[in-house]
Amino acid sequence: MKNLLLAAALAAALHSGAPAQTLRWASQGDLQTADPHSQNESMTNMVNGQVYEKLVTRGKDMSIVPALATEWSNPDPLTWRFKLRQGVKFHDGAPFTADDVVFSMARSRETTSQLLQYGNAVGIPKKIDAHTVEFKLEKPNPVFLQHLDLLWIMNKAWAEKHRVTRPQDFKNKEESHTSINANGTGPYMLVSRQPGQKNVFKRNPNWWGKFEGNVEEIVFTPIGNDATRLAALISGELDLVLDPAPRDVQRLRSQRGLQIIDGPENRIVFIGMDQARDSLLYGKSPDGKNPFKDLRVRQALYQAIDIEGMRTKLMQGLAQPTGGLTPSPKASFDDPTLQTRLPYDLAAAKKLMADAGYAEGFEVTLDCPNNRYINDEEICLTLASMWAQLKVKVKVNAMPRVLFFPKLEKVDTSLYLYGWGGAITDAESIFAPVYRNRGEKGIGSYNYGGWKNDKFDQLAAQSSSEVDPKKREALIRAALTEFRSQIHTIPLHRQVIPWAARAGVKAVHRPDNWLEVAWVTVPGK
Repeated sequence: MKNLLLAAALAAALHSGAPAQTLRWASQGDLQTADPHSQNESMTNMVNGQVYEKLVTRGKDMSIVPALATEWSNPDPLTWRFKLRQGVKFHDGAPFTADDVVFSMARSRETTSQLLQYGNAVGIPKKIDAHTVEFKLEKPNPVFLQHLDLLWIMNKAWAEKHRVTRPQDFKNKEESHTSINANGTGPYMLVSRQPGQKNVFKRNPNWWGKFEGNVEEIVFTPIGNDATRLAALISGELDLVLDPAPRDVQRLRSQRGLQIIDGPENRIVFIGMDQARDSLLYGKSPDGKNPFKDLRVRQALYQAIDIEGMRTKLMQGLAQPTGGLTPSPKASFDDPTLQTRLPYDLAAAKKLMADAGYAEGFEVTLDCPNNRYINDEEICLTLASMWAQLKVKVKVNAMPRVLFFPKLEKVDTSLYLYGWGGAITDAESIFAPVYRNRGEKGIGSYNYGGWKNDKFDQLAAQSSSEVDPKKREALIRAALTEFRSQIHTIPLHRQVIPWAARAGVKAVHRPDNWLEVAWVTVPGK
C-alpha cells in the first residue's frame, strides 16, 4: 500500500497537464537553495541560472558574451568599466541599475557566500551613473571576466525588503526568504519551490533576451532512484533526465523514442584527505596518529586504485581517467606529463604502507555524496574494496548532497570524495578556492583536507595576478608539479556526461553540464 501511495505521489508531481511548451525534467537531486550566493554547486547554480543573470555569460561555444552588461573596457590593469543594459526589469517589475550591481558584489563577498573568493577577485565596483559601473582591483586579474561570470545580480530593494541582504547560512541550516523565493532578471520566473519534491518556473514575458526554444514552463522534479527516473522518461512523464545511470546509457541509445545527448564535462573527481589533524577525526590507527599526514600513505592509496577497471566496469566508459589536477586538461596546457597517473601497483602500495608503519592498515570513514556525481556512492564502495587489499578498513558514509556539502564546509571529515568543475578552463578556477592554503577572502575555502604547501601556495598566488602569458604558464606548471609531487589529493577521472531525452527534444550540451532552458525545444506529443 505504501509503495502504491509513493507511486501515485510521484505521478502527481510529474504530471503537469500542460501543453508541449512545458519542459519536464529530472535529476537525482534537488538544487540546495534558491539563494544565488549561498551555495556554489553546479546543479544549484544551473537551476538558479534560469532565474538570475550576471553582467556577462557564456555562449553556446563557452565564450564570454554580454548579458546584463552590453560592453566593457579595461583601460588599465586595475580598472574594468561596464555599460549596463538599459530597460531591464526584475521579475517584480523593479528596474535594474548600477545600485543592484554594487549591492550584489558586496553580498557575494559576505562570509556566508560560497562565492566569496570570486567576489573578492573582481575588486570593488563603484557606481558612475545609473547604467555605468567601474571595478577597481587591488592587483591584476588575468581571468577577471571568467570570475565575473560566476557572480549573480540581485535586486537591492527586494533583498532589503525581505531582510536577505546577506546570503543564507546554509551549512548552519538557516532558513530565509531566499531559500524558496527568487527575484531575478532572467528568462524564467520561480513560481513555486517544494524542496526535494518539485520546482516550477514560468517564462518571463519581459525578458530582454531572445528565446531560441519553445519552453513556456519548467517543471523540475528531483527523483533519487535511478530506475524510477528512467521509467518516468520511458513512459513519457519526463522529457529529459540530466543524469541517467551509466549502466543504462547503451540501452537508451537504441531505445525507440529516446536519445542520448552527451559529451565530456569540464570536471575532475578526486579524493581529499585530512592532512591537518594529528589524529583521525573519523577512524583509528595503530599508533593513534593521522596516516594521511604521511606522503607514503597517500601514494599507497593512489597506487592501489585500479582506475582502468573502474572506467570499464563501474563507469561503463563514462569517465576519462587522469592524473591531472585541473577540471580541464587545457588548464595544464594539454601536457601529458601533467596528466599521467601514477601506475596501478598493488605490490608497491603495500610496501609504501609497510614503510610508513601501517602494514596492518588502519580504519577510516569515507564521506561520499550519493546524488551528486556519476556513480558517486558506487565509486566510494569500489575504492573501499580496493583499499581493503592494503588492510585499510573503510566505512563508506554516503549521504544526499544537501547533507554532504554542509558537512564538508565545517571541515567535518577525514576522507572524502569531491568534484570540481564549471565553465572556466583556467587553472585559477581550482587553484585559489580548492588547492591553496586556507586563508582570507575565500582563498582555500574548499580545501577541506587542510593541507598546507607553502611552495605551491606562493606559485599559485603569483600565477593569479601574472598577466604575461609565458611567465604565467611557467608558474602554473611549477605549481602543478609541486602539488602532484605531494599527492595532497588523489585524482580519479573527468566525467563524461550523458543526458537522456525524448526524441525530438533539442538542447545544447555544454562542457559545464549546463542546461540553458531558453535554448531548449520540446516536441509535441
